Amino acid sequence: MRRRWAPAFLAGLQALLGARVVWRLLRTAGGESIAASGAPCPDGERVSVIVPVLNERARLAPCLRGLVTQTAEVAEILVVDGGSSDGTQELVAAHAALDARIRLLDASPIPPGRNGKAHGLQVGLAHAAGDAAWILTMDADVRPVPALTRSLLAHAGRTGVAMLSVATRQRLSGRAEGLVHPALLTTLVYRFGIPGHATRNVAAVQANGQCCLIERATLERLGGFAVASASLCEDVTLARAFAANGHAVGFYEADRLVAVEMYGGWREAWRQWPRSLPLRDQFSGLAGWIGLLEVTLVQALPLPLLLALAFRDPSRRPLKEVSAALALVRLGVVVGTARAYIAPPWTYWLSPLADLPVAFQLWGSALRRRHEWRGRIVVRGAEGESA
Repeated sequence: MRRRWAPAFLAGLQALLGARVVWRLLRTAGGESIAASGAPCPDGERVSVIVPVLNERARLAPCLRGLVTQTAEVAEILVVDGGSSDGTQELVAAHAALDARIRLLDASPIPPGRNGKAHGLQVGLAHAAGDAAWILTMDADVRPVPALTRSLLAHAGRTGVAMLSVATRQRLSGRAEGLVHPALLTTLVYRFGIPGHATRNVAAVQANGQCCLIERATLERLGGFAVASASLCEDVTLARAFAANGHAVGFYEADRLVAVEMYGGWREAWRQWPRSLPLRDQFSGLAGWIGLLEVTLVQALPLPLLLALAFRDPSRRPLKEVSAALALVRLGVVVGTARAYIAPPWTYWLSPLADLPVAFQLWGSALRRRHEWRGRIVVRGAEGESA
C-alpha cells in the first residue's frame, strides 16, 4: 500500500507546484525591457555610481572604462574598497588620474560577520554628492555601454519605480560553466518568473545589485544599505524592503546596454553563487521554502525521475506523465533563457542535467548561517535577522 501511495502523493505535489510555476511563467511572459536612450534627462538629474570592490584588479578595468564613457548625468564614480591587497587601489588611482569623477574610498575594516558589499555601499552613500538624486550600484565585473545610465533614468522616469535593476546578459567562461551557470540561473526563473515587470509584492520582488538604479531620497528614508547589512543577498533584501514600504521595484532586461562576466570558471560559480541564491532573509519566510521546493520538485527532479521510471510498472503512470510534462516545461525554459547569454557554448543545452546537484547545493546553503566569502566569514542574520 505504501509503495502505491508514495508515487501518487509525489505526482500530486509535483503537479500542484508545477501549476504554480507554469502560471508564474505565463503571467510574467511578454514583459518590457529597458530601451536604449540618447536623450538627456529633462530634469537634469544626477547620479552617483558606487562600485564596491575587494581584490578586483583582474576584473575592474573594463568596468571603469565603461563608466567613464557615461554621459553628464553621472556626477561621480565612487569606488569603495573593502581592504584589497592585490593592487586594486593602484588601478583605481591610475584611472582617477584620467577622469576626475573617479574617487577611491576606503571602507576597511569591514565589521565582523557583516556583508562587506552592503557595508561598502553604505560608505559610498555617505560620501555621495549632495545633488545626486539617484544611486547606481555596479559590480566590478559589469561592462556598461555609454548609453546605460541615461537609459536607466529614462525608464525609471517613465515607469515611476523607486528602484530598478537589470537582468544582465552573461558571458560564460567556457563549456563547463555552460552546464552549471544556466542551471543556477533557472532557479530564479522558476521561483520568480521572467524579467520585465515592476511590483510592490514582497514575495515577487526580483533584483540584481550588479546594476541597480535607486532613488536616493527613498533609500535614505529606509536607512540606506544598512537594511541589508546582515543579509547574504543584499540586493534582494533591499528591494524587498522597498516593496514592504509600498515602493514599486522593477527588474528588466536591457538588451545590449550591459553585460557581465560573473565568474572565472565553473568551480567559482559553483562555490560562490549558491551562497546568496537561496535568497533567505528577514522577508523570505514560508514563500522562500516553497520556492526551494519548486526548484527541487518542478525543475530538478522530473528529468531524472522520468528516466528512472521509463521501464517501471504501469501503476506509476501518473508520476511518469507529470514528470514528462514538467520535463517539457524545463526544455522550454532552456530555449527561453538562451537570450540571457552572449554566445553560449553548446553545453548550455545540456544544463538541465545539472539541475539536481544545483538543488542540493541550494538547500545546503539555505540551511547554513555561516558562509565564507573571499576569506571572510559572513553570518546570515548576524544582527537579529529572523529568517
